[in-house]
Amino acid sequence: MENRTESKEFVYKILTDAQWQEAKSFGIGWPGSEHDQRDGFIHLSYAHQVSSTLIRYFADESEVWLVILDAAALADHLRAEPSSTGEVFPHLYDGWQPLAVVETARLTAGEDSQ
Repeated sequence: MENRTESKEFVYKILTDAQWQEAKSFGIGWPGSEHDQRDGFIHLSYAHQVSSTLIRYFADESEVWLVILDAAALADHLRAEPSSTGEVFPHLYDGWQPLAVVETARLTAGEDSQ
């Protein structure tokens, strides 16, 4: 996978295969995973946060999808906010926007996404 710059031009969503299939079939307005729905926004990551997000939330998954999103296409509903640890993450306060998807990559356990 092409190495993306550390700019805030892109944001990233990690999804299980089932979540990715659901998002694709739902189309515009997919409310996100159960975790996203519980918190009231879709959790995203910046490039430097992808590896730690994989480890923290997807360690039990053998394969996941990394979805790269155009931050400018989401700008009206995208907020940079601190998490419970104080680290700032991008949060999407509107449903899924398939047109913002720039690229996807299937990641296998042990694969470095960066």
